[in-house]
Amino acid sequence: MTPKVIDRVEGNVGRLSLNRPKAIHALDLDMVLKMTASLIEWLHRDDIEAVLIDHHEGRGFCAGGDVVSIAQSAKGTGKAARDFFFNEYRLNHLLFTYPKPTVVFMDGITMGGGVGISRPCRYRVATDRTMFAMPETSIGLFPDVGGGWHLSRLLGRLPQYLALTGARLDGADCFALGLATHYVAHEDVDQLKADIARDPDRIDAHLAHAQAAPPPARIKEDRDKICRLFAADTLEGVLATLDADGSEWAAKTAANLRTKSPMSCKVSLRLLEEGAKMRDFAGEMGMEYALVAHVAAWPDLAEGVRALLIDKDNAPKWTPPTPEEVTTEMVDAMFAPLPHDEAWSPLPLVRNR
Repeated sequence: MTPKVIDRVEGNVGRLSLNRPKAIHALDLDMVLKMTASLIEWLHRDDIEAVLIDHHEGRGFCAGGDVVSIAQSAKGTGKAARDFFFNEYRLNHLLFTYPKPTVVFMDGITMGGGVGISRPCRYRVATDRTMFAMPETSIGLFPDVGGGWHLSRLLGRLPQYLALTGARLDGADCFALGLATHYVAHEDVDQLKADIARDPDRIDAHLAHAQAAPPPARIKEDRDKICRLFAADTLEGVLATLDADGSEWAAKTAANLRTKSPMSCKVSLRLLEEGAKMRDFAGEMGMEYALVAHVAAWPDLAEGVRALLIDKDNAPKWTPPTPEEVTTEMVDAMFAPLPHDEAWSPLPLVRNR
């Protein structure tokens, strides 16, 4: 049987290659556990100097988590969904605190769970094929896997724009915003991987040599209007500002935003507020795990997955259907902590950070 994660050692480098091309390498529990086990093994091996993470083949690095299976679980006992998120968040935290250099190649589609395993890495390589997004509000979820930490630390109102709309960024955008540390042409990626595997103690030099000049970042052209039109602290306020603007961009953005789950949008705005105040990543993941446990039990996740990924009618019926009907008390309930014996915790070997 073909492994969904190919792990191997090349010289003094541990390599993890996602290998589920038909699903654009969407993560399932087995993949999460395999990556975690390999990273822990290499952490304790003196001969492993660095870790390289990429995908084996296909048009994307990682399209996210296997949300169809997660949503189906949530409709039942929810145990499988909780198991997945608990272990996925441990993997995210392990990568965030990993003491050895990690190099990830965001070559192609990098969304949701793919952001969760790329953003914590020390070196993040974007290419001319990169397509980055956190589109969770479209399926009744929120930008998790550390999204409350990563997005809230962007400048201006970009966090609110990206979290609410799920807007897609290309490689140049990612580099301009610091979501990627380097920009490399796709055609040069294989040589760069070979250079790092051959000589991992010169990662910085190899990356500098391979670095290409990115094209102008489109997100910079939109930054001023994003800051102006997403300045409101409420979903209703953002929509009112967009509606009043009168521009084509604002009208399209408002129409897109009205297709999202109102509950998910309000939860996402609150997540950014809470994430900006977090002092360590472990605290962020603990908060997000409690949040996802509540959100996964809400009807919107199953409905969003049905509408976009199963029936594909693109006509989800959200609960509640309008922003005005999502009360502060409803959002507060989503952020309620879990009982101590159900709460998330990092891997015992990983120091808090």
